[in-house]
Order: sequence, then C-alpha cells, then structure tokens
Amino acid sequence: MNNASPSSYDEMFAADGSVRPAYRGYSEWYSEQPADHLRRKGTEAEAFFRRTGITFNVYGNEDAEERLIPFDMVPRIITAHQWRRLSRGIEQRVRALNAFLHDLYHRQEIVRAGRLPARLLEKNPAFLPQMVGFTPPGGVYTHIVGIDLVRTGEDEFMVLEDNARTPSGVSYMLENRETMMAMFPELFTRVRVREVSDYPRRLARSLAACLPPAAKGHQPVVAVLTPGIYNSAYFEHAFLADQMGAELVEGSDLRVENGRIAMRTTQGYQPIDVLYRRVDDEYLDPLTFNPDSMLGVSGIMDVYRAGGITIANAPGTGIADDKAIYSFMPEIVEFYTGEKPILPNVPTWRCSEPDALKYVLEHLSELVVKEVHGSGGYGMLIGPTSSKKEIAAFAAKLAARPHNYIAQPTLSLSTVPILSRSGLTPRHVDLRPFVLVSPGGIDITPGGLTRVALKKGSLVVNSSQGGGTKDSWVLDD
Repeated sequence: MNNASPSSYDEMFAADGSVRPAYRGYSEWYSEQPADHLRRKGTEAEAFFRRTGITFNVYGNEDAEERLIPFDMVPRIITAHQWRRLSRGIEQRVRALNAFLHDLYHRQEIVRAGRLPARLLEKNPAFLPQMVGFTPPGGVYTHIVGIDLVRTGEDEFMVLEDNARTPSGVSYMLENRETMMAMFPELFTRVRVREVSDYPRRLARSLAACLPPAAKGHQPVVAVLTPGIYNSAYFEHAFLADQMGAELVEGSDLRVENGRIAMRTTQGYQPIDVLYRRVDDEYLDPLTFNPDSMLGVSGIMDVYRAGGITIANAPGTGIADDKAIYSFMPEIVEFYTGEKPILPNVPTWRCSEPDALKYVLEHLSELVVKEVHGSGGYGMLIGPTSSKKEIAAFAAKLAARPHNYIAQPTLSLSTVPILSRSGLTPRHVDLRPFVLVSPGGIDITPGGLTRVALKKGSLVVNSSQGGGTKDSWVLDD
C-alpha cells in the first residue's frame, strides 16, 4: 500500500493498517472474495461498458479515437456524517454562485463594493453582454452544477473548481452504480448505500419547474440539445435524454416558429419549453455569437429574452467557471450569503498580479499552473512531474500572458485503493457531486462522480489524461 505519497490521506486504511469506519462493511465483504472472482468481474464490467457504448472521444488525435473510461470496482465511500457537512457547504456555494451571476448581469454590486475587480469582466469572453439586464425564468442561472472537491484529511475537503456551464460526467456516476449493483448485488444488502438512480427523474422534474412565461398551462416539453455524435460527451447527452423521457435534438432539428423554439417531429413542429443545452455559448446562436456555427439555433437568444424558452444552463454562466473568478469565491460566498465559506478554496495565486507572478515564476517546479478558461487537464503544468525543459517553456508562456493563468500548490490528494493484479493499491481521487437548482430549491445527489488517477503517483484524474472512475457511496445512517 505504498504507491502514493506517504503524506496522502488514505480513505480506507489508517496509518496502522486498520480499516477506517466508512469501509468496514465493504472490507469484510472484500476479504471473503476469491481474487480470481474479482478479476473475472472486472473483465465483465469492461465488457458491459463496451456493450453499452460508454465511451468518450479524445480530441487532438488524428482520428479523434473513442475510448472506454476505465472503471475500478473498489468504491469510494463517504459516511453520512461527512456527507451532511459537505452538502451544507455545496448548497451554500451554489446559492452564492446563482446570486453572483444575477448580480454580474444586473447592478454588479460586488464590483461597486470593491470585492471583485472590474478587470475580471472586461474583455472576458465568458461574460455575455447579451445577458445584461435579463433574468432567466425562475431566477435560476445554474440549473445543473458540478462542484469538484478534493480531500486532504479526515474532515478536510476543499473545492478545486466550479462547473456552472455544462458540467458532464453524471452518466458515468449512474452507470458505475448500475454496474456495481449488477455484479455484486449481495454487497448492497450488507452495506446500506444511498440511491443515485433517481437522478434523471429529479433532473426532469427540476428542469420542468423552470418554465418560461410563454409555456403555462400544459405538460412541460423538455429537450436535450447536443452538438452531435462526434462530441466527446455524446453518450451522456443521449443517455440523459432517454432516461428523462426527453427528446434528443441537434440544432438542425430546431427553428423559430411563432415566437417559440420548435422541434421537428413526425407530426410537424412542436414548441419546446425547456432546452437542456450541451452546446457552448459561442455556438448557441449564429445570429448573436459565432456566425459560422452549425450547432445552434438562429434566433434562439431573441426568443429566450422574450420569454419563449428556458435555456439550461443559462448563457453566460461560464463566467463562474473562470479560474480567476474562482480565486475570489471566498469573498463571493461571504458577500452574498453573509456567511464564511463552509468549504474552503484551494490556495490560489493570481498570475495577473505582479507579486503573485514573481512568486509563481520562482516556484514553478513546486506548483500546479492552470489556464483560467482551461478544462479537461489540458494547458496546465504540474511542476513536480515536469522536466526542466517543460518548466522553462511554460515560464515563457506564463510571462507573456500572465492574466491567462492561476497557480496552486501541489496538494496531497487523498487516495482510495484500486483493484490491481497485486491486490489493493492506493491511487489519488477527486469528487464531482452534481447539484440541481430550481425555483423550489437546491437538490444534491448523494455521492457524485469519483475520478481516479490510475497511473502510479499521478495527480491528474481527467479521463482525457488517462484517469478512470469509481462508484461513489454515501452511507445511510
């Protein structure tokens, strides 16, 4: 069990080798399983994922190849007590994010109060002038949120980043659970785990609660807008539409008709009330944003602003994903809730500030440096695992465009064992809980997506960078 940093918090085993309380039920079951039985089950799980089509596309390769996301059978387990505290912190943060977005597109009180620099909005491509003065139906900006958490100790969780634009990965959370229950049904009779399978029903209900003014008096019509089969998350788009009983549509299936957005059906065009879009802002409306876009719907922004449709998540929410904005989240939470953050941020240096830039350039070999608009593990530097040549090249990029980067310490992320040929071996993990927001309140799915760095010693958990996933368990009391 020594394949991770000795300072990392092992979520299953204490320093003396004893099993921590969260894992006792699982450990007893595991000790009864023959090794060849578990290996055989691992092969079955891979075949199930391949048969189901649970793949993602890898951009940047010549053939944009499709890959399976590796699945590990050892669950990540969180006690009910720990989850209650996490839930309070997540809810507080999501409330603050929605209040922040409303303020940014209206009076900008947080800027007037001097708590957020105006320069973070000026020329920021994620801030949409087209949303200024407009309030989405129900006052909800972020209908679906993914909050990425890392753990560094027994009760030490921190927010690594916020995903308020189009968070992905929930289909893997659901399929991981279904796979575990199919392979090991007896395990779930011994360990009481909170359910996640009702997420699609709760998502449909939450979206239907956000009707636009033009959609009163009938059964809500919800559709999922996908860029198409070549998108890296297409499996998830199709999966969620199917599970919700919603239509899966592409831009070419939609048009403006009588002040509404209507989709093509076998009975003609039918108005849509709520569009769960998985298309980025830039491609949403060629008349408003990128005129070359073939993925969106011409005129949808005019219909949206006139109250003819709800778009989830609202255009312009990507400003909350900006990693420079992230560094101000403690101030944002306190400004809008009047409370200190329950979940702290990872300490962050803003490279746009001269003193911070000087420190970061002098300590690049110790830090993680990220692009403020980056995602998927791309465009970042992990100092301790980079060569001198890589660090020197990155330093030149950083010095040329310091406003484009933030830096953070290299955290000692917690570990959870994976099942390897030699048995249980620790690997670093993070956690993305999924949050639904509607006028009726905030609904947090118990658990979320645990991503695991399958390479020995690696801290990068993204599937695009070789990571895998685990089932995430929140124990019942």
